[in-house]
Amino acid sequence: MRQIILFFFSFSLLACGQDKKYHDTNSDAEMAASKGIAAILNFQEELNAEYKDPETSPLPDRYRKDFEELDFFKPDTSYIVEARFERTPDALPFMLATTTDRKTEELLYGIAHFELNGEKHELEIYQSLGLIEKEEYKDYLFLPFLDETNGDETYGGGRYIDLTIPEGDTIIIDFNRAYNPYCAYNKKYSCPLVPRQNYLKTKVMAGVKAFDKK
Repeated sequence: MRQIILFFFSFSLLACGQDKKYHDTNSDAEMAASKGIAAILNFQEELNAEYKDPETSPLPDRYRKDFEELDFFKPDTSYIVEARFERTPDALPFMLATTTDRKTEELLYGIAHFELNGEKHELEIYQSLGLIEKEEYKDYLFLPFLDETNGDETYGGGRYIDLTIPEGDTIIIDFNRAYNPYCAYNKKYSCPLVPRQNYLKTKVMAGVKAFDKK
């Protein structure tokens, strides 16, 4: 009888230990997801503040005076991807067309390879040579992209994501941080056009939606 009781007690302890470990693992995953959502919401809050401020807003006065917030897709951590980052050290600078006669000098810094919505994709990532002389932009990378939401849920000309030069051979792309070019709000701006090779054959239901000027 004593042996049976000891066996039952040992089994109970083992089960409890396993149960606690299981819940700790779930808690870690939930905590990581929660931090991801918090970071996305913080980005949205900062972008809204920028658009409300007359010193930094791209909005014309007629839109800014009643502006409350941009229209975002619901935060979704499945649109945060870790991409394999293939650097392109032999790439030559090129002139990228904009929505006006102006052109920007860009360098193909690398290519991101990743999976999104169950499919494999790749996007070119650029370094804006006109900015790198400024200290605050020395590590800045520029990711413009098109996807199948353009012209419907999102701005027809595509969207941008700001990135930082990674240390290793991977780069995190958070599509929840995709924002519209300033010319989506105000025609006085000159905005780089998205190269056709950066078209994603999928819907990116994350980031800023199209701006309703009504």
